[in-house]
Amino acid sequence: MKPTPRSSQPSCPPADSRADRRAVEGAAADAELAALAKALGHPIRVQILRILVRKEACICGDIVGELPLAQSTVSQHLKMLKEAGLIRGEVDGPRVCYCIEPRALRRLKALVGGL
Repeated sequence: MKPTPRSSQPSCPPADSRADRRAVEGAAADAELAALAKALGHPIRVQILRILVRKEACICGDIVGELPLAQSTVSQHLKMLKEAGLIRGEVDGPRVCYCIEPRALRRLKALVGGL
């Protein structure tokens, strides 16, 4: 059986497009907003999100190439964004392809809008 050729462009699986009907006020919403704000509390993490929005998907090495930081530092920032649910990291062979999590960004916008 012939192996399927791999695309040279990294890509993530389709994002969840379901509407989020959770409350934007109350203790749970406040804790969620605080956690998301903490994840965005460093300018490099904001830059990483901008890179991922612009490119739609990115390999860690591509992100490192756009930032004035060591790969290990960028990886730590990616880990924090992933733990907060703002990005996804999909293993693609020896690489990890990072993508924005659109549903999380929509939720962040809703929570901020609820202030």
